[in-house]
Amino acid sequence: MKLLEAEPRLIEPVAPPSEKPLGRRILYGLLAVWLLTSAYIVPADQQAVVTRFGRVVEPRVTPGIHLSLPWPLDRVTKLKVQQLQRLVIGGALSDTVVGRPQPLISQFLTGDQNIIHMRVVVQYSVGVPADYLFRSEDVARLVGAAVESELARRIASRTVDAVLTTEKAAIQEEVRAAAQKLINDYRSGVLLASINIESAAPPPEAADAFRDVASARADSARIVNESQGYANDVIPKARGQAQQMLETAAAYKQRKINEALGDASRFTQVAAEYAKASDVNGRRLYLETMEQVLPRIKKLIVDKNGNLDLTIIRRASEPAGEKK
Repeated sequence: MKLLEAEPRLIEPVAPPSEKPLGRRILYGLLAVWLLTSAYIVPADQQAVVTRFGRVVEPRVTPGIHLSLPWPLDRVTKLKVQQLQRLVIGGALSDTVVGRPQPLISQFLTGDQNIIHMRVVVQYSVGVPADYLFRSEDVARLVGAAVESELARRIASRTVDAVLTTEKAAIQEEVRAAAQKLINDYRSGVLLASINIESAAPPPEAADAFRDVASARADSARIVNESQGYANDVIPKARGQAQQMLETAAAYKQRKINEALGDASRFTQVAAEYAKASDVNGRRLYLETMEQVLPRIKKLIVDKNGNLDLTIIRRASEPAGEKK
């Protein structure tokens, strides 16, 4: 019996499943890393803006863990919205430290045509992240221009004395409100926190004259205050004395009225009695009156023949009650 010989076959060895090609594993790893870029974390003091192919898809992302399309499909930009940024109008801080003033930058014109040097510090933060990033090319420059224009407008409506003394707080608040409205109109995404006038002074050439005026104004205020204090002390006393005089006068008036009424009543009674016996009563009244008048006067007695009794002269020095 003849055996049939089988044709030989080449059997390829099968690789174990765990022994995949290195390139494929690298590709899978890169894919996993790429997918991980879709997750991002926004810290508590920040907010984020997500853009997709340059267009804003999420203008405000709050703090926390979020997902987006992997990079570079989506780009995430984070901003510290609670951090205050500082801007100086009227020269930089370094210029003040080294004593290098910039008069043209810090000069403002008041309403009474006086030049004044001012240095203003502006603090602002991010209000709308998307607008802050994409609406303005230079946010700091826009904020500075808005504040400076409103500051110049407010100073131009006031006198130099008001700007240097009593109107600083009002100017700061007015400029902050007006500049914020202007910034909102430009949609720059900025929130003004404060505007502080750090220094306001006249030009060096007129500083002495301004100091003299300020000194005179202080003296005037002091004198006015002293005068007011003196008036506050004197006026109540004068009013009290006047009230006392009025009350005394009213009492005197009432007393005189009562006395007059009493005298009138007595006179009426005497007149009624006098009318009953006019001769007797008239003589009696005459004698009573002479008894009251004669002791108080000096007297020379002459008889009916015109002779003067000289003994009266000797007794002239005696008390009136001893004369006869």
